[in-house]
Amino acid sequence: MSAAERRFVVEVSSFIDKTVSVVTIDGKTYTGTLVGIDPGSLSLCLADATYPNGQSIPKILLSGSRVAEILSIEKPFDLKGLAERLERVFPRMVKLYEKEGFIWVMDRVKVTREGVVEGTGPAAERVQRVYQQFMQETRGE
Repeated sequence: MSAAERRFVVEVSSFIDKTVSVVTIDGKTYTGTLVGIDPGSLSLCLADATYPNGQSIPKILLSGSRVAEILSIEKPFDLKGLAERLERVFPRMVKLYEKEGFIWVMDRVKVTREGVVEGTGPAAERVQRVYQQFMQETRGE
């Protein structure tokens, strides 16, 4: 597999558990949470989906041969921006693992798009406060 193909698979995989709109070749649009996808055929499974007529469907499988477009509805999380913000508070103690989806602070506090997921104590509390402030600012709350 070439580097471009691997990158494509990573990008497609980043849509998993995100809200997407899928436009079919006949122009119908389905919206739901992407819970599974075959990168080779682009066949996919949507959960909590909505048919074009507004009908709610718990789960739908769409054949990749019918898929014209897959559109991300959610804005991607700015992990790099959060790392830059944390770097200002913890100079030279922040390591960004963008492809893996997390940041290490002081080699003991792990933060993801959900907030602090590993680590305790004052450092973890400070990282969580920076995370919360970052989320408020980026979501316009």
